[in-house]
Amino acid sequence: MSYPLNPDLYNDDVTQEPIRAGFGRGLKAAGEANSQVVALCADLTESTQMSLFKEAFPERYVEIGVAEQNLVTVASGMARAGKIPFTSSYAAFSPGRNWEQIRTTIALNNQPVKIVGSHAGVSVGPDGATHQMLEDIALMRVLPNMVVIAPGDSIEAEKATRAIAENGKPSYLRLAREKTPIFSTSDAPFAIGKAYVLREGSDITLLGTGTMTYQLLAAAKKLEEQGVSVEVVHVPTIKPLDEETILASVRKTGRALSAEEAQAAAGFGGAIAELLGEKLPTPLLRVGMHDRFGESGAPQELLEHFELTGPQIAETAKQFIDTTPQYHQGF
Repeated sequence: MSYPLNPDLYNDDVTQEPIRAGFGRGLKAAGEANSQVVALCADLTESTQMSLFKEAFPERYVEIGVAEQNLVTVASGMARAGKIPFTSSYAAFSPGRNWEQIRTTIALNNQPVKIVGSHAGVSVGPDGATHQMLEDIALMRVLPNMVVIAPGDSIEAEKATRAIAENGKPSYLRLAREKTPIFSTSDAPFAIGKAYVLREGSDITLLGTGTMTYQLLAAAKKLEEQGVSVEVVHVPTIKPLDEETILASVRKTGRALSAEEAQAAAGFGGAIAELLGEKLPTPLLRVGMHDRFGESGAPQELLEHFELTGPQIAETAKQFIDTTPQYHQGF
């Protein structure tokens, strides 16, 4: 099945929107579809875009205040009572501050609470290292029962929000703060646990999640101009991984590069390394944050500083290709 991409994807004026805006629309739609959907926030309704749900369903909204441990514990109790609770805060605080309560009251009891961590990654910008949550993918994917999703743009975030409202599982949704390019369309598929081949190639597989998928598409276009055939696979669901799609792509290209706006250790890159190490040993280069915190600056400035932009990833990938033979089973 071909994946429809935004026809203006490579234009300088490509439409951009905060991924969290899609969450806001999706949560409101989920509330319209199911009266059991409720929302709880830690005093950040406007920032996380939960305000759309609050305005539409004030009787189904609970303001917890700046008390993130209480936020998820109350949500777990509401889930046990039959509700479908969504909680929202900055990812630095939830799951950053309340991971133990998420583990004990939600994951351990397999309660279908939807934990929404907004303002993740270095693109939070001037808020600096304290608020640039980079460890959340690692923290959440290690939890038994937890589904982990990082939408690539606002359109996909809306679809993902509606999907987790119906999946009956503890789920983590990772959102970025700044406007990011929209690369998908309303017709593009989204299903929990599925990865999507956005463009086909034979020299290397670029695996992206969240905001980095757009950067990989930009990198692939630049590499194509240099005669490199690149396959781009978008992986919005980090857990459970779509092993079949990922392995089929890497088996074809014999080299892989993962990219995330997060710590590569134990994060998305860690998940890919585990998969390939166990089922298809293949050269892998992990692009992301490597054993360091973020810094304060403008979002684009920080992406460039940490070499997370499309042109920089293209250069990194080209060096990797030039120095690393393709692996194929049977060697």
